[in-house]
Amino acid sequence: MTHYETAASDLPLSTLSVTERVFEGLAPRLEDVVIIDGIDGRKFTAGDVIDHVKRLAGGLRAAGHVPQKPIALMAPNSPEYCIIFHAVAWAGGTITTLNPTYTAHEIRHQLRDSGAGLLITDPATLAVAKEALEELPEVQLCVIGSADDCLSLSALYGPAQEQQCPVDLDRHSVVLPYSSGTTGLPKGVCLSHRNLSMNIDQTAQGAEFRAGETAAAFLPFFHIYGMTVMMNMHLACGGVLVTMPRFDLELFLRICQDHRARRMWIVPPVALALAKHPLVDAYDLSALEQVFSGAAPMGSALSDAVASRLNCAMLQGYGMTELAPVSHITPLSTPRSGASGLALPNTRCRIVSPETGEDLPPGEEGELWIKGPQVMIGYLNNETATRDTLTSDGWLKTGDVAIIDADGYMFIVDRLKELIKYKGFQVAPAELEACLVAHPQIQDAAVIGLPDEEAGEVPVAFVVCADPAPSPEEIQSYVGTQLSHYKQLHRVTFVEAIPKSPSGKILRRLLRNSLYSISSLH
Repeated sequence: MTHYETAASDLPLSTLSVTERVFEGLAPRLEDVVIIDGIDGRKFTAGDVIDHVKRLAGGLRAAGHVPQKPIALMAPNSPEYCIIFHAVAWAGGTITTLNPTYTAHEIRHQLRDSGAGLLITDPATLAVAKEALEELPEVQLCVIGSADDCLSLSALYGPAQEQQCPVDLDRHSVVLPYSSGTTGLPKGVCLSHRNLSMNIDQTAQGAEFRAGETAAAFLPFFHIYGMTVMMNMHLACGGVLVTMPRFDLELFLRICQDHRARRMWIVPPVALALAKHPLVDAYDLSALEQVFSGAAPMGSALSDAVASRLNCAMLQGYGMTELAPVSHITPLSTPRSGASGLALPNTRCRIVSPETGEDLPPGEEGELWIKGPQVMIGYLNNETATRDTLTSDGWLKTGDVAIIDADGYMFIVDRLKELIKYKGFQVAPAELEACLVAHPQIQDAAVIGLPDEEAGEVPVAFVVCADPAPSPEEIQSYVGTQLSHYKQLHRVTFVEAIPKSPSGKILRRLLRNSLYSISSLH
């Protein structure tokens, strides 16, 4: 068996909960500002954050919200998001994070699947939250700030809980983000305190993070990239967050300029703006040493364009929700063009032939398998998916085809999994297909990703319809009422049949090959 061992020295196994690890980084700088609201300018010192977390944790326990049922959080980035997340963790609870652009249909699915008993949301998303809860009267609702006829977050504060509620660091699911994994509908990913606290330290070392780094935090905290790399690592390792509820290029550039940012944390669509938008030239970004892109692969041409324009290094990493999320980072000190990085401390890798199951030597393509303390516990309520993804001895099958060279650099070359990556967000073909076949005039459907310069990939559909067939626009409108903006169809193609294997599996490769030869309508 060929194991690729990381060149980095292993870190000690963390004995702290994720919030204890964050507090460890906040305690030496109690008077320092660590979170700034990028919209209204509100500032929170490290001492403020600790105080808010402890008092909200005490109130949540006193009200019986934890640890009985998970708490759901659906909100854009803000200082309150950090406080709520860590209050639930400090109280010994479980938090499930929802995309604030979700429809009522999507909210209900995650609330039901996770078993959440309380949904905390923002005034901007309160209306859709109320719509979702019309069918879930057992779920209580709370709003950050205030709104008519709704419990306010401030009412949940109570006497401070001074110590971490005891939890099993390896088996207690502190957070349940939802991911499609390598295939299928979104599933709750059970991540432990040790998963999160170890990945903070692994990522900080691999990224050569420095105390004092200030980041324009637009990467959504509900997504594991923003959750670990932005929210938790910056607070735990001496950094500062300037929160942004959504990406706005002008605000992003102004924050980076005014705070003399050493590093930008981005996703590929933002790289496109950095490479081409004229607004970039209006800002002083001379303190910038590197731009780091994650969540989806980025081509070398775009990467080189960003590096050239900003006169800095353009680096990439690799991860997935099931890895909490980071396993590989390209360090600034030893960059390599096109690489997804070197394995982090405590991380072992294998390259396995999908055909034979044999381990492959350096330079050969196969499925990337990863083992380390950041590997998830498993999928919530889905033993089959867990067994398909995790081996009995703890290796996680990523579903990505990769090469590891003789120096240990990993390069993603393709993927086995069906997942579509649209602007860094996961789009599960199975979820779109289930939505489509629920339409009374659609008999069968298949969805694949079409390469796109700006988005990475866009979802496109092949449908088999009964007469009278709906128009492509009607189909797109129908999907628009059911699913979030990033899951929308960008093309609809009518076919007589969906190609399938004898076992009924959709042959997506054949659909990709035929994509440009079939007459399509937008």
